[in-house]
Amino acid sequence: MFEGRNEALVTLALLFISHEIIYFARCIPYLIADQIPSLQKYKIQQKTIQNTAQNQWKVFRYVLISHFIFELPMIVGFHPVAVYFGMAISSVPFPPIQKMAFQILLFFVFEDFFHYWAHRGLHYGPFYKHIHKLHHEWSAPFGLAAEYAHPIEVIILGTGTIAGPLMWCYATGDLHLITTLTWMTLRLFQAVEAHSGYDFPWSTHNWLPGWSGAEHHDYHHMAFTNNFSTSFRWWDHIFGTNKKYIAYKARKASEAKAKKAL
Repeated sequence: MFEGRNEALVTLALLFISHEIIYFARCIPYLIADQIPSLQKYKIQQKTIQNTAQNQWKVFRYVLISHFIFELPMIVGFHPVAVYFGMAISSVPFPPIQKMAFQILLFFVFEDFFHYWAHRGLHYGPFYKHIHKLHHEWSAPFGLAAEYAHPIEVIILGTGTIAGPLMWCYATGDLHLITTLTWMTLRLFQAVEAHSGYDFPWSTHNWLPGWSGAEHHDYHHMAFTNNFSTSFRWWDHIFGTNKKYIAYKARKASEAKAKKAL
């Protein structure tokens, strides 16, 4: 892809096109699930239905426009910044899979900590009213709504995604573009799943201990509070911002037990 071509332009095309394909393709399984009656029992919020065709189309248009107007310019600036920090762009061979996995794990941990505090800050009065409220238009979220957000929020939370790799690159001088691209892919998978509104038996949090997932984040949209983290549950546990969520889960479990006893 890079040989004989402008490295900056290829990087731009690679990042933007892959972002569009991965983000919207990741939403397709949930769009299909919406049309299968037997899967609706896995819908987390049974009473509040917002994943209508009209709402999905509204979100799709907004997100697509946002990608071109706000995210594309940020991606344009990625290559010169990455090169400045010493990131390997087109060199081969690729790094070993073990090294990539370790670095990506670090990026997940850093982004989760950054996201927790940035997200919690966005719930502060004027920040919520003028910025974050747009994302909370959906109290029963669906996959496409993962990046349905105010431009300022896109910049703030997007910083957490890219700052980890850049800081690591600056500190160690050891990071390849393929690792960054893999990390961004997994981050998109996580974001869409968290907003999917479905809790399937195979959902990530059901087999990966400590993972947030849709079951955790859906409560945040429903209650407009608690569960500020993005990938893992530990920050909410450590800082006590999951108490209402825990009480809600206990109440729901008690109601289910009482109903089953009838």
